[in-house]
Amino acid sequence: MSALARWCYQHRFIVITAWIGLLIGLALMSQAVKTSYDNSLSLPGTGSGRAQELLLRSAPAQAGDSDQIVWRVSHGSVRDPAVEQRMSAMLARVSHLPEVASVGSPYLLAGKGQVSSDGRTAYATVNFAKSADNLAKADINRVAGAATAARGPGLAVELGGWAIEHAAEAPVSSASVIGIGAAAVILLIAFGSLFAMALPIVTAVAGVGSGLLLGGPLSHLISVNGIAPILGALIGLGVGVDYALFIVTRYRRGLQSGLDPQRSAVLALNTSGRAVLFAGGTVCIALLGLLTIGVGFIDGLAVPAAITVVCTVLAAVTLLPALFGVLGLRVLSRRQRRRLRAGGPDHADGGSGIWARWSRTVPRIPAVLAAAGLAVMIVVSAPVLHLRLGSADASNDPTSSTTYKAYGMLAEGFGPGFNGPLFLAAQAGSAADRAALDRLDRALAAVPGVAAVQAGPAQARPGGGPAVEMIQVIPTTAPQAQATSNLITHLRNTVIPRYTHGTTLRVYVGGATATGADLAAVTSAKLPWLLATIVGFSFLLLAVAFRSLLIPAITAVLNLLSAAASFGVLTAFFQWGWGTSAFGLGGAGPIEGYMPEIVLAVLFGLSMDYQVFLVSRMAEEWSRTRDNARSVLAGQTHTARVITAAAMIMIAVFIAFVFMGQRTVTEVGVGLAAAVALDAFVLRTVLVPAVMHLCGRANWWLPGWLDRRLPHLAIEPPAAEQPVREPESALV
Repeated sequence: MSALARWCYQHRFIVITAWIGLLIGLALMSQAVKTSYDNSLSLPGTGSGRAQELLLRSAPAQAGDSDQIVWRVSHGSVRDPAVEQRMSAMLARVSHLPEVASVGSPYLLAGKGQVSSDGRTAYATVNFAKSADNLAKADINRVAGAATAARGPGLAVELGGWAIEHAAEAPVSSASVIGIGAAAVILLIAFGSLFAMALPIVTAVAGVGSGLLLGGPLSHLISVNGIAPILGALIGLGVGVDYALFIVTRYRRGLQSGLDPQRSAVLALNTSGRAVLFAGGTVCIALLGLLTIGVGFIDGLAVPAAITVVCTVLAAVTLLPALFGVLGLRVLSRRQRRRLRAGGPDHADGGSGIWARWSRTVPRIPAVLAAAGLAVMIVVSAPVLHLRLGSADASNDPTSSTTYKAYGMLAEGFGPGFNGPLFLAAQAGSAADRAALDRLDRALAAVPGVAAVQAGPAQARPGGGPAVEMIQVIPTTAPQAQATSNLITHLRNTVIPRYTHGTTLRVYVGGATATGADLAAVTSAKLPWLLATIVGFSFLLLAVAFRSLLIPAITAVLNLLSAAASFGVLTAFFQWGWGTSAFGLGGAGPIEGYMPEIVLAVLFGLSMDYQVFLVSRMAEEWSRTRDNARSVLAGQTHTARVITAAAMIMIAVFIAFVFMGQRTVTEVGVGLAAAVALDAFVLRTVLVPAVMHLCGRANWWLPGWLDRRLPHLAIEPPAAEQPVREPESALV
């Protein structure tokens, strides 16, 4: 690292120019190849996956997105001449707008089922020529504008569907600007210098920008989900600013201790830079651990996020030392520079300040503080015992959104299950199969929880073979309701086997609601394997890095506790509705089925970051003094302020993305913000130091035979590689 830091420092303008050229080149390439996002969710081997495959083989789905225009009259009927004339004219205008392939009107013979039984609610289906992610927001907004222009006294018009929801989302840039602005304020308060504040921001933006720009070409190589850029920006900005913050803090300490700028830059990269490489590696490993789930949808989130983290690490270890070379002493505030010129190097021993005082308090009552910290984590984690995974519907959109209102109008007019119909797909290969399917069709209407049954026309398979038949089942309950999940299970395990027994008939339950239930089941089954992979690899890395068995064990247990607390917050906030109602984020609903994997992967990586920065400073002191109490005290004193500042930045960035109005992103943002807050202010400042004080020298014990067999991975450089050790000083 010292050679890399020295080269980047000495060739600073080449490095800065290279980064500018890289960003421009990636922007041009991304603009040329565009993006090709894929939001399809297929689960091969599941009931919904087989149903989807069967239907796609017989009747390939339209390439474009299908959305709804919903209207409701307060009096009379939607078939009243004035209403029909007004809405038919609107639908005609919509049908001629760019990117609209067709419009299915309820006023045509084929659309008579699109009017509610009370005659007060109707909907039209708008078929776009492209998928939602490939539609320009301007084209979607033209449709929305034309539809809502038909509103009038006693006539409410709203829109629902993925394209409409996609157009209503705040752009990633808006959330990023808010997050960056909050981070800048915190950094300015922490450093007291505009240049020092700008360094982490510039580095993070360069890293995240390059990572996101690589998403365009990547989307042509693998299936990338449309929310991948949002997730990448959320994670990348959080870790990018933090990584740069740790390195800048070490660089400033070197300057204050009397080192010249180049030696200080080399020291910063050779110490904190190594920790950044290690921490970034653990985040990437945790994210790529998601590939073990075996779901393409999740793979398309994990790989782009990992690439963004790699880019932020590269920016931190190359662009930062180059910027140090340009700014030199100006990363210190004017007062600090005057004090350095007047009084020479700062020889403070770090014995003052709130964190120094707290660090001296912990060893006095470690058992009490450990018990208190553990109690807080257990209380916050308690709601996780009631966690329910599923797929949230549009009733969880912001209450002011048109998609939320359209969902409510359809539920009121056609029943709550209308928003999430189930589709039974089957192939009747013989007369016995045909008879069994007919009996099943007649019996479905009497199944508890079924509101209506409609058999669709048989679809001939291309190339011959038995026709594929589809039966639409409307539940009596909403798509996200537990009763709907129970109905799917009852149909699969009891009803369908009863009528297909003794035949070759195979009937599969599909549809978006069934797919969401299957996703929750698949991810829940593989969650223990993901946990074992992440925890096991983290344990091994920490054991190799710190030559200890107890420190990795403590880290693993506390990280699991942090994860439980994070999902305790998610359960209370979203599933119980404590936060959604307060912040206008829709109603209570289940946690998205793939959320545990996403949050756990990111959370374990971020938790490892803080543990690495904290314990590496303790290990540095331990290798010098072999005094556990002094090592823990020094580690906490010298890292607590920067860890808590970094945590505040991450929390600000994560919370900024909550206001994008997309439930999935909101769940990630709230879950990670809560986890980081608990991690930084409870685990790393209370529990970890308290437990390490209680364990004493056992923290650093490693059997000799294991020590000889484990490879050596030094986060802190060997003494021979380090510049002259600067006097200890309080973090600034």
